Amino acid sequence: MAVYVCEKCGMSIGSMTCGKCGKELKHSTITTADGKSVHVSECPGGHGKVKSPMCCGQDMACTV
Repeated sequence: MAVYVCEKCGMSIGSMTCGKCGKELKHSTITTADGKSVHVSECPGGHGKVKSPMCCGQDMACTV
């Protein structure tokens, strides 16, 4: 299970699931057109992906 943690305050988020199929979202990264790496949570069933959660004004980190 991917766990996202805020490096500032320690808040954490556990499993997130796809609203269409109920499968647990998996941590992944994408590369934007300008070459930046962005953390995302992705449906393993191919239903899409969302940007990683934010806390304290910054992206939460995920160790896989």
